[in-house]
Amino acid sequence: MDLKISVIGGGNLGQSIVNGLINKGYKPTNLTITRQRTELLNDFAERNVIITSNNINAVLDANIVIIAVKPHTIASVLTQISSKLNPETILISVVSDYSLTEIKSYLPSNIKHVFRAMPNTATEVLESITCIAHSDSTCSKEIKIVESLFNNLGQTVIIKEELMNAATVLGACGIAYALRFIRAMMQGGIEIGFDAETANLIATQTVKGASELLLKNNRHPESEIDKVTTPKGCTISGLNEMEHNGFSAALIKGLKTSFNKLD
Repeated sequence: MDLKISVIGGGNLGQSIVNGLINKGYKPTNLTITRQRTELLNDFAERNVIITSNNINAVLDANIVIIAVKPHTIASVLTQISSKLNPETILISVVSDYSLTEIKSYLPSNIKHVFRAMPNTATEVLESITCIAHSDSTCSKEIKIVESLFNNLGQTVIIKEELMNAATVLGACGIAYALRFIRAMMQGGIEIGFDAETANLIATQTVKGASELLLKNNRHPESEIDKVTTPKGCTISGLNEMEHNGFSAALIKGLKTSFNKLD
């Protein structure tokens, strides 16, 4: 895979993207990742990824530039690199709550291929869901390139830009919600007799299996729940107890609170 890809911002998400690309077979020497404290990227350097603190150098020969910085620094980063971008470069922002219009306001008019994408940290293990938005003027060729890039890291869905905040909450923040659920299952497993390692394995594989049932069978969760809830059984008793204590309501409220934070 000969595309040269530069990730501007070597934080958790930026590192996950680069790790995923390496795991998928991209040449490390075609990948660049930037961070002010480059010593925090030494493990990438050991795998022949180009690491640098110089954002301008990172974008000069890049076919794809992924902006993965904090929201409060994106304006200064775009200002810094804008005049050095090749007109054919595809620029992808994975920064939350920063619109295509805002991004383009920092770029010269000849930079046409601008996207927003919202993956999650499961890119590292090639299991991300990435929501992608683009302007109407973006060419179909570039759209396919961006889809293909993120399909290598999991699955993608093209959405309207006005849904990007919702995508951030459901897909990116959602990783944390799912992990907290697994942690709670693990803690419950310990309380009923398992050691931590075994409880973690059972809980994690159970959640993975539940996800695969829905993805592969394309069914609503309730249809799979019905298969394991027998009359007067332990499953329905446990589910009802969770609902009486606000399980679903708490999760929905959490999603809405995160969404309102971005609004």
